[in-house]
Amino acid sequence: MIKVEDNNSLLRNDVKKLGNILGDILKQHGGEELFNIVEGIRETTKDLRKNYNEVSYDKLKKEIHELQSPTRQHVIRAFSIYFHLVNIAEQNHRIRRARQYQLEDDGVIQPISIESAVTTMKANNHSDEVIQQIINDLSIELIITAHPTEATKRTVLEIQKRISSILQEFDNPMLTKKERKHLDGSLVNEVTALWQTDELRHRKPTVLDEVKNGIYYFDQTLFDVLPDIHSELEEQLDNYYPTNTWEVPNFLSFGSWIGGDRDGNPFVTPEVTWETLKLQRALALKKYDEHLVDLMKRFSQSTTRISFSDDFIQSVEEEEKTYLKKGEAWPVKTEMYRRKFAVMLKRVRQVGKSKSGYNNSEELIDDLLMIQKSTKDHQPSDNKLKTLNKLIRQVQLFGFHLATLDIRNHSGEHETAISEILKVVNITDNYPSFSEEEKLKVLEKVLQDPRPLMLLNEDYTKETQEIFDNFKLIKQAHDEFGPRSIEVYLVSMTQSASDLLEVLVLAKEAGIYRLHADGTVESGLHVAPLLETVNDLIAGPEIMKTLFKMDVYRNHIHERGDHQEIMLGYSDGSKDGGTLTANWKLFKAQQEIHDMAKEFNIALKFFHGRGGSLGRGGGPLNRSILSQPVETLGDGVKITEQGEVLSSRYLLKDIAYRNLEQAASALISASSKVWNHASDEGFFRDQAWEDAMEEISQNSLDKYQSLVFGDEDFLTYFKQTTPLEELRELNIGSRPMSRKGSEKFEDLRAIPWVFAWTQCRQMLPAWFAAGTGLHSFASKDDGNLEMLQDMYQKWPFFQSTINNLQMALMTADMQTAKEYMTLVEDKSIADRIFGEIQQEYNKTKDVLLKISGNEELLDHTPNIQESIHRRNPYVDPLNFLQVDLIQSMRESDEKSEERLTDVLLTISGVAAGLVNTG
Repeated sequence: MIKVEDNNSLLRNDVKKLGNILGDILKQHGGEELFNIVEGIRETTKDLRKNYNEVSYDKLKKEIHELQSPTRQHVIRAFSIYFHLVNIAEQNHRIRRARQYQLEDDGVIQPISIESAVTTMKANNHSDEVIQQIINDLSIELIITAHPTEATKRTVLEIQKRISSILQEFDNPMLTKKERKHLDGSLVNEVTALWQTDELRHRKPTVLDEVKNGIYYFDQTLFDVLPDIHSELEEQLDNYYPTNTWEVPNFLSFGSWIGGDRDGNPFVTPEVTWETLKLQRALALKKYDEHLVDLMKRFSQSTTRISFSDDFIQSVEEEEKTYLKKGEAWPVKTEMYRRKFAVMLKRVRQVGKSKSGYNNSEELIDDLLMIQKSTKDHQPSDNKLKTLNKLIRQVQLFGFHLATLDIRNHSGEHETAISEILKVVNITDNYPSFSEEEKLKVLEKVLQDPRPLMLLNEDYTKETQEIFDNFKLIKQAHDEFGPRSIEVYLVSMTQSASDLLEVLVLAKEAGIYRLHADGTVESGLHVAPLLETVNDLIAGPEIMKTLFKMDVYRNHIHERGDHQEIMLGYSDGSKDGGTLTANWKLFKAQQEIHDMAKEFNIALKFFHGRGGSLGRGGGPLNRSILSQPVETLGDGVKITEQGEVLSSRYLLKDIAYRNLEQAASALISASSKVWNHASDEGFFRDQAWEDAMEEISQNSLDKYQSLVFGDEDFLTYFKQTTPLEELRELNIGSRPMSRKGSEKFEDLRAIPWVFAWTQCRQMLPAWFAAGTGLHSFASKDDGNLEMLQDMYQKWPFFQSTINNLQMALMTADMQTAKEYMTLVEDKSIADRIFGEIQQEYNKTKDVLLKISGNEELLDHTPNIQESIHRRNPYVDPLNFLQVDLIQSMRESDEKSEERLTDVLLTISGVAAGLVNTG
C-alpha cells in the first residue's frame, strides 16, 4: 500500500500519461511538424524557468511571433488543453490521497476531517450537553452565483469528468490486463474528444443558461454529498461517544443567487426569477421520484412475513382511495410499503399540478418518517436504514425549492421607487433631498401604519413597477414554493439605515411584511445590507446600531428569530483600498458589529461575498472560515461560491465531499475552541496585534490609493496593459462588465478588474501595497518583525492573510508581466508604473519570507508550490501569444475574427492554467 506521506510520483505519472496522449493527438492532427513546434516551445520555456537566458528568451518570442494560422491556434489549444488535463490529474490525486488516509491504520486520522474535528471536541473534554450545543449552533450556508469567471463550457467539464473517472479506475489494484487495455482506449478517446471540442461559447449565456449550469452541480454531486456530510458527523459521534444518542441538525446547506441577483443585470426580471424557481423545484422533484422508485424496489416486506400496525395499514388504504385512480395502486396487497410508496410517487408527481400533490415538503417528510417508524418494529436496532434516512435528510435540506434563492438589488433603485410612491400619495415631493434623520422618520411612520401606501390604480414609472413586481413575486413564491424558496433580500451599496427600511416598506406593500391592527407584526423576509466599500465597512456598525434602536425594525428582527444577516463584499473593498486594507476592515467590521449586536441580544450571520481569486477574498473554504473572528462563528457562516470555483470544487463527488468536509471540520473545531475559552477575555483578541494591523492597514491604503487614484495615468495603464477590452468578447456571463455601461473606474465591476490583472500575470489586486504596509511596520521599531512572526504563528486571520499574499506573488510573474508593457502606447507611462509595481513586488516578497520563515514562497504548502512550478512554463507561451495577438489587433484598422478567436483561446487557456482567475 502506498503511504500518504510518499511524494507525488503517482500524480506525475498521471500527468505524463495524459501529456503523452495529447502528444500523440497532436501528431495525428497536425503531423510531426505541429508536435515538434509544441514540444520545442515546451522544452524552451521549461529550460528558461530553470536557467534564464536572454538569447533563448528572445529567440522563443520570435518563434512565437512568427507562428501563422492555423498552426498558431493549434499551439494555443495544445497548451490550454494540457492545463485541463493537469487540473484533472491534480484533482484525481487529491481523491487518491484522501482514500489513502482511509486505508491507513485506525490510529491515522486525516487532517481537517470530520473525524479530526470530533476528536478535537473529545480532547477538549466537553460534556455531552456542550457537544450537542456546539452541533446545534453549527451553520454553514454556501451560495452559488453566476459571476462570470468560469471560462470552461459545460461540454468540456463533462469530458473532464469522464477522464477523471477513468483515472480513478486505473488505481484499482484488481484490474486485469484486458480491463486496463480497455481503460487506455477510453482515455485516448476522451482526450481526443477534448481536442476536437470547441471550447469557446459562441453566444453570451442567458440568465436561464446560468441557472441550468448552477442546477447542474446539485444534480451531479450536491444532492448526494450534502446528506453524506451529515451522515459522517452522525457516524463519528456514534464512534467516539457510543453511549449517547445524537441529533445532527441540517447545518450545511446551499443557496443560490442565479436568477435572483438583479444588481446591474437587467436580464434578471421577475419572470426569469419565477422560471428559476420552477426549474429548481423540477430537479428536486425529479430526484425524489428517482429515490422513491429505488426505495419501492428495496422495501419488498410482506404482511405474510412481518406485521404492520393497524394505523399504518389504515392510513395507506385511505390514501389509496383519496389520491389514486383505478389501476394506479400497487397490485400486491400484502406489500404495504410498496403500496405506500405508490401513493407517495403519485403525490410527488402532482406537486404544482393538482390538489392531489403534496402541498409542501413537510408532508413528504411526514410520510417518510411514518415508514421509518414502522421499520423499527422489524429492523435490527443497531442497523440503520441508510437509504431511507438519506432521503429524509435530502427532503429536509432541499425541500421543494432545492436551493434558497437570494434576491439582490441596488439601494439606489429602492430609493427611486420609494421617492415616487411617496410623491404619488402626497407625503413628500423631495424625499431624495431629505437628511438621513428625516428619511428615517418618514419611513418609520409608514411602517407604523397598517394601511397600504401604494395606490394600485396609479400609473407608476416602469422602473418603480418593476421593483414592486419583484416584491410581489417574492410573496407569490412563498405561497407556491414555500417560505424557504426566498428568505433574504440583499441591499447592494448599503450606506445608511434608510436603505434597509426602504426595502421593508416595499415588502409591506407586497404583503411580505405586515403590521396588524393590534400591533403584532409578521415578517417573511430577512433584509440584509451589503457593505462593500472601505467607507461602508467603517460605517457598518453605526448603520446597524441605528436600526437596532428603532422599535419598528426591532419588531421585524424579532419576527425573524432575533436574527440579522449582514453581507460583506470582498471585491469592491479590495478594488477601492487594496486587499490587505479591505481584509482588515472586514475583520474589524465583523468584530464591532458582533459586539454591538450582542448588546441587543441579536444573533448575526455574516455573509462573505468572496470570489475565486485571491484579489476577491478567495482561497480554501476551510481557511476562510478559520480566518474570521472566532467569536462571530457561533451564529453561522454564509459564503459565496462562484465562477470556476464551482467546477473545481463541486464537479466531482469526492472533491465536493472533501471540500465540504474540510469546511465542516473547520467550523466544528473553531466552535469547540470558543467553548473551551468562553470565559477567557484574552482569547478572542490581542490588542497589540490589532493596533499593529491598524497601522499596517493605513500605510497599505495610502500606498494603494496613491497609485490607483493618485496617478492620473494609472487607468490608461490598466486598460492598455491588460486584455480588459478583449474580455468583453469572451461569452462567459450574462451580466455587463460595468454598472450603467460606464467607462468610469468606480463603475467597473470587480470581477473583470481582477480577471484582467490575472491574465497579464501582474495579479495587482491580490497583493499590491501589502508589502509597504508590512515593511514599514516591521522596520519601524526593534521587535516589530518578531511581533509579526508571532502573529503569523498564532493568529489564524494574519496567517491566512500572509499565506494568501504568498500564493498571489507565487502565481504572479514579473518577467512575463513585463511583456505586457509593450501594449501601453506611452512608453514612459509603462516604465514608470510597471517599475513601481515591480519594486512593490520585491518589497512584498522580502517581508513575507521574513514573517513566514520560508526560504521560498509557499514552502509551507509544497503540493501547491509544486503545482504552480509545474504550470508556469506552460502558461508562458500563452501569455506571449496573447500579447502578440492583442498588439496586432489593436494596431490594425480591420477587425480579424480569426485573431480575436485566438486571443479568446489564450484567455481561456491562461484561466485554466492559473485556476483561480476571478
